[in-house]
Amino acid sequence: MSTTIEVQRFCEYCGNEFTARTTKTRYCSHTCNNKAYKETVKNAKVESSNREVQQIRNKPIEELKTKPFLSIVETCTLLGISRRTVYRMMDRGELNAGKAGKRIIIQRSDIDRLFIKT
Repeated sequence: MSTTIEVQRFCEYCGNEFTARTTKTRYCSHTCNNKAYKETVKNAKVESSNREVQQIRNKPIEELKTKPFLSIVETCTLLGISRRTVYRMMDRGELNAGKAGKRIIIQRSDIDRLFIKT
């Protein structure tokens, strides 16, 4: 069953004009079809990888939101600031910190109070 239809189309991959025998033809050749398919698969893999990285990046922050006491490094991660800035805030009295042995611990409620001040 061959057709006598000839439709002028533009290839979706390379952009060249070609004559198609069906109304559903999207690519000028098998090569362009393969390349477009491989590009689609590659983009799907990259998108999936980006989503995984974003979930891993957000996971520690979600865990920190539930903890009542935070270390200096956890405070830095939660607020997105450097350790030096946290120490500076402690020196100025903006953050109250307690010591447990050698570890410095900051209450989560003190961090929340920083943003309530007007």
